[in-house]
Amino acid sequence: MELSLIKLPPIIFLKRAILLFSCFILSFLLIDLLFPFQPKIQYSTQITASDGTVLHAFLSPDDKWRLYTKIAEITPLLQKTLIHKEDQYFYYHPGINPLAMIRAAGRNIFSGRRTSGASTITMQVVRLLEPKKRTYLNKLKESFRAMQLELHFSKDEILQLYLNLVPYGGNIEGIKAASLLYFGKAPQLLSLAEITALTIVPNRPSSLHPGIRNEALKIARNQWLTRFGKENLFDSNVIQDAISEQLMVRRLSAPKQAPHLALRLKKDLPDQPIINTTIKIQSQKQIEEQVKNYVNRLQSMNIHNAAVLVINNETMAVEAYAGSADFNNPFDGGQVDGIRAIRSPGSTLKPILYATAFDKGIITPKMVLNDVPTNFSGYEPENFDQHFNGQVTMEFALANSLNIPAVKILKEISTPVLIDKLKKADFQTIRKQSKDLGLSMILGGCGVTLEELTRLFAAFSNEGELKPIRYTMETPVSKKGEQLVSKEATFLLNNILTQVTRPDLPSNFDNTYHLPKIAWKTGTSYGKRDAWSIGYNRKYTIGVWVGNFSGEGVPELSGANTATPLLFSIFNALDYNSSKGWYQMPENVALRKICAVSGNIPSDFCDHQITDYYIMGVSPYHKCQHLRYVFTDVAGRISYCTYCLPENGFVKKTYPNLAPELIAYYESKKIPYLKLPPHNPFCERVFREGAPLITSPNDGSEYFIQTNEPQQIQLSCQTGNDVQEVFWYVNDKLVKRSAPHEAVFINPPVGRVKISCSDDKGRNSDIQIVVRKI
Repeated sequence: MELSLIKLPPIIFLKRAILLFSCFILSFLLIDLLFPFQPKIQYSTQITASDGTVLHAFLSPDDKWRLYTKIAEITPLLQKTLIHKEDQYFYYHPGINPLAMIRAAGRNIFSGRRTSGASTITMQVVRLLEPKKRTYLNKLKESFRAMQLELHFSKDEILQLYLNLVPYGGNIEGIKAASLLYFGKAPQLLSLAEITALTIVPNRPSSLHPGIRNEALKIARNQWLTRFGKENLFDSNVIQDAISEQLMVRRLSAPKQAPHLALRLKKDLPDQPIINTTIKIQSQKQIEEQVKNYVNRLQSMNIHNAAVLVINNETMAVEAYAGSADFNNPFDGGQVDGIRAIRSPGSTLKPILYATAFDKGIITPKMVLNDVPTNFSGYEPENFDQHFNGQVTMEFALANSLNIPAVKILKEISTPVLIDKLKKADFQTIRKQSKDLGLSMILGGCGVTLEELTRLFAAFSNEGELKPIRYTMETPVSKKGEQLVSKEATFLLNNILTQVTRPDLPSNFDNTYHLPKIAWKTGTSYGKRDAWSIGYNRKYTIGVWVGNFSGEGVPELSGANTATPLLFSIFNALDYNSSKGWYQMPENVALRKICAVSGNIPSDFCDHQITDYYIMGVSPYHKCQHLRYVFTDVAGRISYCTYCLPENGFVKKTYPNLAPELIAYYESKKIPYLKLPPHNPFCERVFREGAPLITSPNDGSEYFIQTNEPQQIQLSCQTGNDVQEVFWYVNDKLVKRSAPHEAVFINPPVGRVKISCSDDKGRNSDIQIVVRKI
């Protein structure tokens, strides 16, 4: 029987081929759907500067230096060299190269051993993602996965995956990690010689280990470069230059700049392989060096640390972030982030208080305040230098950081109003402490961070607009912020904080070219534990903290002499002789004549007048009352009220209209002042206004005295200029008559005690205290 082959017509063969191919495609898609290939790569976290330079790098979760390489970092030179060496048909095959596979299989069969492979770049990516033993079955799986990759990723993305995963010896993976850790540069800066060296290392990672087997690596590199020349991949002169290039390879440390910010952002953005910060690399390096050198000079004074934050006022971008003087110093708390550490602010909150008072219409810059000892319901603050200045202008009080005027203003606007302002400015610790804060908060009796303070002062530079700080390039620039205080108030504030005739100007900067044109405020916390200096101009706001993270106080520590020199030095380094303009006067701010003695609108007896800024429709409009008219006899020995004024024999004179607290200060310091003559003793008028103010003891307070050691309580008061004598009563019994400012001491009874003080005009004040024995 004769067998014959049945010949299929071409059309049937074509149909069956199409059917077979369609079945293959459908099967492939079905398997792809059932067994998807979803690579999950754990990259190292990179913290980059605003220009893309790597500031800081962290190991991946599996302890690899596997730095994510962006497509933009793969230069045409790198791409051309790698593809020519590894897979010349990369852009034409579907993940596998059938011709190369047939050729490799033939060679292996005829030689009886494995002589060559046919792995494409895509197949190598699969092997790097899913390492398996080299078998034919695994090769089949690898080929399928390669086609899956080609289905879901572009060629550029596959090339990017390869360059992110390719091993370079030890725990270094990927072209970017190799470029940084072997050559100290970004991939886009590699030369042809360096690229060639790196492309051949993955094939022989042990024998060509960079930094260890450099000579062998150089020989292999030059062999490949010669081959590239023969294959006309590059011009001969380019090849010769690459061959003659020295191979300078050594294992380098990973970048470790801005460590505090890097740790912070890594924690906040744990799944982001590249965190693009707003840091300017040169500014960061410069400030880190300045802070370290400055603190080294302070070591002999037992001052061991500092922190600096630099904000660009136009974009609110942080351009430098130095959390401590030396991150690697464990003895002085170098790893503590001083920018986020909660510390006492000293006097640095006073500007927001005064700006709020401007907006409330309570004060103007040249309004006169009394800087004298004052008892605020038991709270008796002192100035930093423990001296008092008597009558001072508001701008003098702020520029000289006087405490008593600040506490008086806070009491007038109320603590809750200031707390709400600081909550609005996102002071987190103050938000938590708000129920427990009192008048002492304005002198440092609260917790703040350098970050919060610097952002607050940046609002003063931006005409009172509070904007969010930007740490990453992805954070959008806020065009409009929240109005914290008015632009009129910030203008008045900026004028005051720009003054250079003030005690917080370091002596070595006075009248020298080293003084930058900035507005600034210093602060020193209680116990001299924290020194602050926050300054700003149109372009930058810079916050400086100096001290010890341990909280140890140092007698020499102060905002003026410890923190401000560093602030000035940084301003001179970053923005010396800035071309940016200064602050322009808003339309709603104007100048007016005022009395130089009181700062109020002049009365007919104000013979010394000056000009002062004021906010139209907001600032107070009080007539000056620093003097008062008094009727006396011709000799000036007796004064009369309108009730007892005689028909003749009297004159009208002016006398100082002094506040009782100021009179008490003059009396205690023996400062002479013009006193009112005694009132007409025959006058029967009953006076009701101006009763004595009892300053000791404190109304509503509890006092504990020991049974075996009886203790006395001091009675003191403040009275007007017209009082000659006061009368003290305990439980409505007279115990003492004295001069108004004479201290009186009593042995109080146990229990609830009523204390009264009456003056020689019949005016009376009462308080209640509780006395207990222990």
